[in-house]
Formats: sequence, structure tokens, C-alpha cells
Amino acid sequence: MVFSMIKDKSIFIKNIYYMLTYAFQVLKQSNYEEIASEEFENIEDLFAAILLKGISQQLKQGLHKEYITKWENLSVLRGKLDINKTIQNKIQRKHILSCEYDDLSENNIYNQILKTTAYILLKEPEVNELRRAELKKVMLFFDSIDMIDPTSIQWNRISFHRNNRNYEMLLNICYFVLDDLLQTTEKGRYKMAEFSDERMSRLFERFVLEYYRYHHKHLEYAKAAQIDWNLDDDVDQSVIKFLPKMQTDITLKFQNKILIIDTKYYSKTLQTQYNSHTIHSNNLYQIFTYVKSKDKYRSGNVSGLLLYARTDESITPDCEFPIDGNRISVKTLDLNTDFKFISQQLNKIAESHFGMEYEILS
Repeated sequence: MVFSMIKDKSIFIKNIYYMLTYAFQVLKQSNYEEIASEEFENIEDLFAAILLKGISQQLKQGLHKEYITKWENLSVLRGKLDINKTIQNKIQRKHILSCEYDDLSENNIYNQILKTTAYILLKEPEVNELRRAELKKVMLFFDSIDMIDPTSIQWNRISFHRNNRNYEMLLNICYFVLDDLLQTTEKGRYKMAEFSDERMSRLFERFVLEYYRYHHKHLEYAKAAQIDWNLDDDVDQSVIKFLPKMQTDITLKFQNKILIIDTKYYSKTLQTQYNSHTIHSNNLYQIFTYVKSKDKYRSGNVSGLLLYARTDESITPDCEFPIDGNRISVKTLDLNTDFKFISQQLNKIAESHFGMEYEILS
């Protein structure tokens, strides 16, 4: 099997790797080259391969260390003295000091997540036997690091900075595995489950954005951007704070033209009512609002695109609507095809929206 079943979608395993490669540019580094050339039969084996390479590289550079607060009874003072506990030791005729101190340790949340994910993947029968053996070897260097309950991880509190930036891609792989792909069996063991639309939606969005950043450098910018509301001059400033932020997934700009892309990853691309298939109402209203708010002076140079990941449905939208002077398009991107065709689809989107001058440049 060379594809992954994700609810009503089939996605080539290799394409998930490519999406991860663009989303996290670290996979373009030379130590990941052999992964790019390997064929994977299932997603568990792909994730195990990426973690193996990433952890091995991190071990060469040294595992991330953080100061961890420890409490310990010692014969000499270290750090701060805990007076109450020291007095209790005295009462018990123990000639020791109760100390609280910070210790620079590898046993932190970042390495604990890596170890926990690796051990869960080691139990997956779909992981290649040789890869499982290599993963066991690198885990020997994690002997002093604790395992962690996956359900206790507060992902929103994990941050990245200069000293641990290399962990960002690896922990995002762990996030896929621990927070989404796991389900507990009746016996309390973990096993892999399906991707959720929410998790794939985030990956799909980041992939499309980073693809344009990497391959279309002549764009003036490719970014997720906020759009201001077109408010009247006499609006009461005290009520503006109640307006929701208009945050685009992707905004592309070339010369005087702007394309706002809203990526969507649904099990069902279209909504159905009384045997009638239509575009999701909220999606269309949202992209139209973005476009009209961005095109403040009604130049017609701002366009909008709803970009859906293609499903196995027989009807998939590929259409354009000129609405009130602006182009609103709806297209699907087929992820169950050779990646060169995915690349062609994305290139064509930019070329068709920015015109002849852009085609010559690209």
C-alpha cells in the first residue's frame, strides 16, 4: 500500500513526506536525503524514519538541556536552603540540609516527548524491522530521560527559540503521532488511528504557503496576513476591539495584484441539500469578505481562492465567479497523484491569477 487512508481521502505516503518537507524546511537538509528516495508502505514507518534521522542528528549536536528545579537532602548547601525541611531533619537527628536548586538536565519535556513517541512507534508492527532496531539503539542514549503520559502534554505551552529550534519539526511529528494518531485500545495500549481533518488542514495550509515561498521567490510576499476592516471614518474607536480579526491563510502579491488563498481540508468538499451540491456557505462568505475588505478602493486587483484538498467524491469544484468586480475561484488540489503534478497545479494557480508577466518570470 502506497497511500494513507484519511477518512474519505487517499493520499500517497510520499506526498505526506513532501508536505512535511515544505512545512518544515529542515527536511531539505542532506541527512534526510535517503528518506526522500525511499518508498514507504505506511505512515507509521515514514514517521519512524524521520524521527530516527532527526534524533540521530540531534545526538551528534547534543540533546537540548534545560534547568530543572530539584529538591534534595545534601551534606553541603546547594542552591536555596529549605528551612522547614532542614529543621525536620534536625528533629529526626539527620545532619543533612534540605536544598532546592536548579540542575541543567536533558530530562525535560522536549526529550521526554521524543522518547515517548519513539517507544510507541517501536511497538507498531508496520515500522520496518531494521528501522525499529536502529531506533532502539538511539534510545539507549535516552536512558536518563523519563517517559511521559501523552495525554498530559500541554502542546500549547511548548515554545521554540534559538537553542531548541532543531526540535520544532521533530516535535510536530510527535504531535501528529501522540495527539492525533493514537487511540487507546480496550487493554489500555496505544495504537495508531486516522489523521483528523483538523491536523491535516494545518499541514495542508502550511505546505501550500511554504511551497510558494520556496518556489516563487519573485512574489513580493507570500505570507499569512491580517486584513483591516473597511470602517467608516466616524466609527467609534472604543467598539473596534469587538471586531474579530481577519486572518488569511495565505496572501500572495505580485506587482499590483493580490491573491488571497483560504485552504480547506474536509472529508466532504461540497455541502449537500436536497440532492444539490454547493460550496460551503461560510467558506464563500469568508473569502468574499477578505477580498472586498482588502480591495478597499475597489480596484479589482484583489482575487480570492478557496483551495480544497481533493476528496474521493465524484463532484469536485473547479470554477471561477466574477463577483462585484473581483475574481473568486474555487479549486481542488489532488494529493493522490505524483508530486510533480501537485507542483504543476500550484504553479498554474499563481500564473493564472497574476497574468502573462508572471508566466514569463516563472
